[in-house]
Amino acid sequence: MPRREHDKRSAHDTGEDVNLGGGDTLEPIMDPEAATVADDLFAIETGEDIAALLDRLGGNGDGPAVAPEDDDAETIQWAGRESTAEDHVGAGETPPAGGETFPDDDALLDDDGVDDPSALAGAASSTDDADPNDFYRTRKPSKLRLGDLLKEMGVVTDEQVDAAMEKQAETRQRLGRILVEDGVVSELDMTKALAQKFGVAFVDLKDTPPQSSVAELISEKTLRRYVAVPVRYLDDTTLLLAMADPQNFFVQQDLELITGCQIQPAMALPDDILEAIAKLNQRRAEIGENTDDLAHEAMDDESLTDIRDATEEAPIVKLVNSVIAQAVDDAASDIHFEPQAKELVARFRIDGVLHEIMSIPRRMQNGVISRLKIMADLDIAERRVPQDGRIGLIVGGKPIDMRVATLPTVYGEKIVMRLLDKSNVMLRLEDLGFSPKALKRFHRSFTKPYGAILVTGPTGSGKSTTLYAALNILNSPEKNIITVEDPVEYRLTGINQVQVNMKAGMTFSAALRSILRCDPDIVMIGEIRDRETAQIAVESALTGHLVLSTLHTNDAPGALSRLTEMGIEPFLTSSAVDCVLAQRLARRLCKECKEPYTATREMLRKNDFPPEVVDREDVVLYRPKGCPRCNGTGYKGRLGLYEVMIVSEAVRRLTVERKSADEISRVATAEGMKSLREDGIDKVLVGATSVEEIARVIV
Repeated sequence: MPRREHDKRSAHDTGEDVNLGGGDTLEPIMDPEAATVADDLFAIETGEDIAALLDRLGGNGDGPAVAPEDDDAETIQWAGRESTAEDHVGAGETPPAGGETFPDDDALLDDDGVDDPSALAGAASSTDDADPNDFYRTRKPSKLRLGDLLKEMGVVTDEQVDAAMEKQAETRQRLGRILVEDGVVSELDMTKALAQKFGVAFVDLKDTPPQSSVAELISEKTLRRYVAVPVRYLDDTTLLLAMADPQNFFVQQDLELITGCQIQPAMALPDDILEAIAKLNQRRAEIGENTDDLAHEAMDDESLTDIRDATEEAPIVKLVNSVIAQAVDDAASDIHFEPQAKELVARFRIDGVLHEIMSIPRRMQNGVISRLKIMADLDIAERRVPQDGRIGLIVGGKPIDMRVATLPTVYGEKIVMRLLDKSNVMLRLEDLGFSPKALKRFHRSFTKPYGAILVTGPTGSGKSTTLYAALNILNSPEKNIITVEDPVEYRLTGINQVQVNMKAGMTFSAALRSILRCDPDIVMIGEIRDRETAQIAVESALTGHLVLSTLHTNDAPGALSRLTEMGIEPFLTSSAVDCVLAQRLARRLCKECKEPYTATREMLRKNDFPPEVVDREDVVLYRPKGCPRCNGTGYKGRLGLYEVMIVSEAVRRLTVERKSADEISRVATAEGMKSLREDGIDKVLVGATSVEEIARVIV
């Protein structure tokens, strides 16, 4: 993460000079009394609309705000600053007032003298290996008039532009302002056109919200004054800044000094910028309020004086809060803090894959680790043994639970935080990726009054989410539902949830024996780990209870063999188990940038596509490309791959005969079960995911 100097930032917020040592004094770049452009833009917050902004940003389409009959005027307005017409037409070398130099107009043309199409905003590189951040780099400003740009975008007609120009001749208003006020062009389309005109990218802050860790660099007061908000880092030294006025170079220079980064301007709707600033400020307050309460409770002990001094420093608190908020923004499932020889590395697991986010200096390691342990109510003095804890926060209006685990390593304590978004508990089975046929088979099984439903798969394959979605359907006042989990990941209203406590003797088997004396209708077991738990679960299913549980096997047929290996009699397993669901999670292709390609028959055959697909001509599949919305990965979100095996009479007979999982699988397939790979191929054919992703998650 790029470094910034706190003293410089503080001085610019207050307007004071900064002594750099050696007798040099750094003057603030922006004089508050002379900040006419920023003051004008700040007025948007108090009611000024986009039309007033257009009045300053160049209304007739050539950048300078000139009425059509005054094209030769000697003095013009450019983004609130006066300059001569020669500054923008032909001369190119004479800077406008303020010291900025505009490029020569000839530099905006190709060798044949026509506009360079790549100069238009949104013209991203078409090469597969292009950096998605290149989309945000400054490109050549367009030489087209604003009206021509809008016509090229297809949002206005020649007649509408002509009518607006006639009105412009009468009222002497700017063309852009007339089009917006008359409802011909939306504020969004006008802002996109202005972005093309200025040669910067347009950022939709609703689709690309600012990263909290980046927004911490600049105070809320400064952001509101400049109507600008930092979005994210484009590289180690460049910060993408969404601005209402990307031509205001004073603001860019001032924020470069505050952040210590180069500023890459982009354009966004002023209302969206102010809304983003408000949300960021609200998030800071919410996280700060929750974590400060936990910190004060844990720090009442006088023996923690030194730790208090290390963890209550503002930089440590802000750093930890911003990392957590950023993880929520990025939809990360886990946060890893990993001590190394010279630094503390923070990594996020996003869509099942780890990504390094930042490196924290070694000198801050103890403060960060202690802060996290205090938030999780752990013993901060104990560094030799692993510990487990929990944190509850509200981030961006969403309640987030975090399971925290520490692990001593040679360089210090590693901390892993599992983020549990409570909104995921309310997911419907239809939203998880079930095909209609698989969903029908699964739904028919878990709505029976008794029997065992097993969900199998590796750690992190979404088994708990599937069980919770099923419990949401089954949950009603007429039913007594009890769960035993280790740990209780989500708190569900109307369901009795029991936490396993090994130290106190509350194991899965011990909890189950007590649960069965509490007259349950439905029992959910977090995991079948041993013979005793498996025996009680099977017997419960046979005595009229509906039992839902998870088991670690690679596929659905393997679950029956696993129970036999645990010591459960096959005749009990075959009678108790009604359905086995195996699942995996695959990354979903980004809808914005996935690209089609024609698959070869050899590739289809190699990846086990069905013969009817291999024999087809021109089979179109999709693959990841990468764009700013998916952070260059080509994937955004995940979907489930499912294998639903109904325990039929034929499967029961094979189970009693202790047949292998392969033999059971062949019979189940003949009865209509689709394997995980087949379900994955179906999702590849509809463009939901890629062949490479299916190969990654399914052996």
